[in-house]
Amino acid sequence: MSEAYVKSHIEHGINTIEFFHPQSNSLPGKILEELAREIHFAGTHDDTKVIILKSAGDKTFCSGASFDELMGIKNESEGVKFFNGFANVINAMRKCPKFIIGRIQGRCVGGGVGLAAAVDYAIATDKAEVKLSELAVGIGPFVVGPAVERKIGTAAFTTLSIDATMWRNSDWAKRKGLFAEVHESIENMDEAIYRLSNNLAHSNPKAMAEMKKVFWKGTEHWDELLKERAAISGRLVLSEFTKKAIEKFKSKV
Repeated sequence: MSEAYVKSHIEHGINTIEFFHPQSNSLPGKILEELAREIHFAGTHDDTKVIILKSAGDKTFCSGASFDELMGIKNESEGVKFFNGFANVINAMRKCPKFIIGRIQGRCVGGGVGLAAAVDYAIATDKAEVKLSELAVGIGPFVVGPAVERKIGTAAFTTLSIDATMWRNSDWAKRKGLFAEVHESIENMDEAIYRLSNNLAHSNPKAMAEMKKVFWKGTEHWDELLKERAAISGRLVLSEFTKKAIEKFKSKV
């Protein structure tokens, strides 16, 4: 089984940050920590003009929180720490002065939808279905919720959150604004990502930084908000209901 990793590579002003986990690109605490660190570094790195966030493989972009880690949480402080990992990644993306392009090559679940929502421009394939599965495992999309709701609106966010077992296709995600573009193949998606990232790498960095501030206006309180949301998830994940739900869900995977 391949080892999980986060790695970055800079070429011609384009910083590609890639993550991988053998369990459908799920997100344990270590991967979340490394992602937040790499995004923060890319934001402060003068040679980086634009960022591409991607995952390895060609099936699942991100399956969300690691079930193994969720099941291993023993107390509230461990729960809060784990969910703060998602908060830190989203806040790093929000505060990063560089545009982040999301390469969404496959399905997004839970926290994976949060990542897709927090990038500035998501380019996907038509295989990129989305599902906010949190309620189905006894919690709720509390930490990723603000990012998803900001991108697709309250009505669509409510739909995804309540019907937590239903996949929505890439066309739905594009119509709601989660994806900026949807392509019929990985090759076409990558071509579109190359074109846009190359254009942005030659654009005015100061103008893009100012644009990013405008796009994220009204989110300045998220450092505190996402911590509060992490605390809610950290409490809920300890309940007997949630532990049984995760166990049942994990046995199906």
